[in-house]
Amino acid sequence: MDSADAPTRNSRPPLVQAAFGVGVVVQDEQGRILLGRHRSGTWELPGGKIDPTHESVAAAAARELREETGLRVPEEAVDVFAMLHDVVGGINRISMAALVTVASAVPRVTEPHLVGEWRWTAPDELPGALFHPSAQILAVWRPDLDIPHPAAHHLPIAATRPSGPGDPGAPYGN
Repeated sequence: MDSADAPTRNSRPPLVQAAFGVGVVVQDEQGRILLGRHRSGTWELPGGKIDPTHESVAAAAARELREETGLRVPEEAVDVFAMLHDVVGGINRISMAALVTVASAVPRVTEPHLVGEWRWTAPDELPGALFHPSAQILAVWRPDLDIPHPAAHHLPIAATRPSGPGDPGAPYGN
């Protein structure tokens, strides 16, 4: 078979069947995490869509964090620790979970039409309703918190999370 007769299956883009994004658990030196109050009333992690044409998950996490909060972290500082999958409105939603640790930092509201405030919160004192993908990511990151969330399949990516105060590093999901 010559190239003119080759099937075109691999050259056609697939029909859209999934949304691909990243949520970033931003932890400070005191162990608090950063949550934003969305205009709809839910609380969420920084994050957003991953550009499929040129961006790694870690690069997207660093970019989204910078765009949404003004906080800058190098791509190498982003630890991608899980992939979560659920279905919303007939579309597969793939959410990548990432973790970064920052020194004391003051986030800015850079997209006020989306998020009205950013707040450092102790993980065991989470505010009211969480955006579902954020709740799913936080539940994988800290299953000991028993965070209510919609069911999602998850696949751990990293074997251990960075250690925190008094924590030598523990496997995710344990």
